[in-house]
Amino acid sequence: MQRVSKIVDAQGQPIQITDSLHGDQTAQLGFIGREFENHPSSGLTPARLAAILTRGEQGELADQCDLFEDMEEKDGHIFAEMSKRKRALLGLNWQIVPPRHATAQETAAAEQLSEWLLNMGDFEDRLFDLADAIGKGYSMLEIAWSKQAGVMLPTLSHRPARWFMTDATGDRDVLLLRNEIGQGDALWPFGWVRHVHKCKSGYVGRSGLHRVLAWPFLFKNYSVRDLAEFLEIYGIPARLGTYPSGSSEEEKATLLRAVVSVGHNAAGIMPEGMMMEFKEAAKGASGPFQAMIEWCESIQSKAILGGTLSATAANTGLGSGQADVQNEVRHDLMRSDARQIAGTLTRDLLWPMLALNITGIAPGRAPRFDFITQEEEDITARATRDKLLFDMGYKLSAARVAEVYGEGYEAAASPPVGVDSSVLATKGAATDRLAAGTVGAESSALALPKVGALGEVPATDIDPTPMTAMTEQLAVDAGASIKAIVDQVAAMAVKAESLEVFRDRLLESYGDLDNSRLTRVMALAFAAADLSGRFDVSEGS
Repeated sequence: MQRVSKIVDAQGQPIQITDSLHGDQTAQLGFIGREFENHPSSGLTPARLAAILTRGEQGELADQCDLFEDMEEKDGHIFAEMSKRKRALLGLNWQIVPPRHATAQETAAAEQLSEWLLNMGDFEDRLFDLADAIGKGYSMLEIAWSKQAGVMLPTLSHRPARWFMTDATGDRDVLLLRNEIGQGDALWPFGWVRHVHKCKSGYVGRSGLHRVLAWPFLFKNYSVRDLAEFLEIYGIPARLGTYPSGSSEEEKATLLRAVVSVGHNAAGIMPEGMMMEFKEAAKGASGPFQAMIEWCESIQSKAILGGTLSATAANTGLGSGQADVQNEVRHDLMRSDARQIAGTLTRDLLWPMLALNITGIAPGRAPRFDFITQEEEDITARATRDKLLFDMGYKLSAARVAEVYGEGYEAAASPPVGVDSSVLATKGAATDRLAAGTVGAESSALALPKVGALGEVPATDIDPTPMTAMTEQLAVDAGASIKAIVDQVAAMAVKAESLEVFRDRLLESYGDLDNSRLTRVMALAFAAADLSGRFDVSEGS
């Protein structure tokens, strides 16, 4: 029995909600839960594998899914690499994001949905179940709704992929629940989280990554079997028993049992007069079999993670650059996986929860599920950049410090222990004097009468010599030019996303920095130094 509802799906189309919305659709198909896997990997041959994959393309997905399960169970390399890719999603934080220019109702709805999901204790387990679609092409979670404190909330249960099929004569992207007559039942609206993962383009039966891994899995199995036979044949020395002529059949049988027993138990008995001889093990090489196994595993790693460095310790000779490239590829794969799963959760979980509990929000304005895939900034590099800006005369606000470095920091009331306060005063003195316009004219940059005006500069521990006074005057007169250059550099540093970007922009802009005034001041300084030296020579000092 069905009743027409005013509820619409995520595309805005009216849908029918059954009176059994609060039950499980699979509960009506009791036979399907009593089926057992066929384990088609036993005795797998190229012809049989091709037939399984062909039937999968035609909508019969059970054998294909059983094979994919066997592959992960029997091949430890596939299991390890797939676990890395799937569990990478569990390390991501997530959030419920309201639409752009959200109203107060839409913002409140996003917060409420987030609260409901956080209260689902097994939500991360269900995320891992959805990631199973990376290999098989799809993953299905059945929703059981229950009313709790007046709110319809879901309970999610993962269902085996072999329970589903596609219609070979209809839309081959629509998954159906297998029934007893083999035609398939349509999935109940709001009853399923249906995640189809696109590792490659194609119909749902061909989109799984395990279809790519099936052939290396088969070839690797052949190589492992051949290697085992090689070790059995070439790894054990031949044992020959010699019996005297005229020995009875019973004596020969006794000798044969002794030879076999020695091979496995390293102990045996035989009649007197008989003897046993051990021949040297046959010569052979296991290299070709191991090379084939390693090749298959490298193909599997490339298909799953985009590279092999995460699975092997081989020296590529390319330094850390190769590792950085492969790590970027893995991050791209993680972002792609996260984006696809987030879209499914928005459509099949968030929207039903919203539609059943909160009115007045259209599907196009519904909050969306979002994984936070942006890599965290290197705090050490950020601190280095902030220190550089501080030395240039800039500082972070208290709010920004708390945002970047966390709570618990307060501005220092006094210089840190071991730091000379006069040094800190000197750092700010030049900037203060530049701001006050106390820089002298270039023509009198090194005029000695100006030296007496340098009272703002802290005195050193020794009496200043004329050279010291001239140096301090030069610092003041060159300050305007230096400040202009520093301001340009500081602007580049503020806009740079990282230290590497800042470095590149600084190198690119080096030739454009205006240093003409600083050049003239330095020319006067060199001239003054030359004249001072001549004066010292003439005075004999």
